[in-house]
Amino acid sequence: MINIALPKGRLGDKVYKLFDDIGFSCPELEGDSRKLVFENEEKGVRYFLVKPSDVSIYVAHKAADIGVVGKDVLLETEPSVYELLDLGFGRCRLAVAAKNNWKDDTSLPLRVATKYVNVTQKYYAAQNRQIEIVKLNGSIELAPILGLSDVIVDIVETGTTLKENNLSVFYDIAPSSARLIANKSSYQFHKATIDSIVRELAKRRESPKERE
Repeated sequence: MINIALPKGRLGDKVYKLFDDIGFSCPELEGDSRKLVFENEEKGVRYFLVKPSDVSIYVAHKAADIGVVGKDVLLETEPSVYELLDLGFGRCRLAVAAKNNWKDDTSLPLRVATKYVNVTQKYYAAQNRQIEIVKLNGSIELAPILGLSDVIVDIVETGTTLKENNLSVFYDIAPSSARLIANKSSYQFHKATIDSIVRELAKRRESPKERE
């Protein structure tokens, strides 16, 4: 039985469709249920629905053998897992954004609002820039608008929310997309099956052109 951690929501629906396409179907998952664990013994698969940011935790601790998580989460948490495949969807970027007229005053510590604390610290440490981090979990765009921070570090997909709030991207930090990950010991135990999954998913990987 292969245990697969699926992120809840639209991303999870898309991931499940991919696994269904390569033979790991679980009809019960397609129904209207509040269950969090679904399995198909005949296909040898068990799915868990978890918060997207928690997928790597379940995989790292072997509660799941494999899972799908955003690269942004991997960069932030650095879990002890194998990153096997870029699935090509869920594309966005980690970026520094601020009000349109922002200018950096390097004589003062830069106030940065973000939920990506580790990514932010590493990014600015590489520039020897002194910063003060304001840890937020939602509505991060509000921080510079209300004077809570000078800039934000967040994921940006289309940039629409930034534009509507008179904010702009000033620097890109790293690209992000959905990644297939595996528990290290599970990979050794289920190597043939997981390698087969990687090969089949790679055939269905979405290119940036297809996404457009």
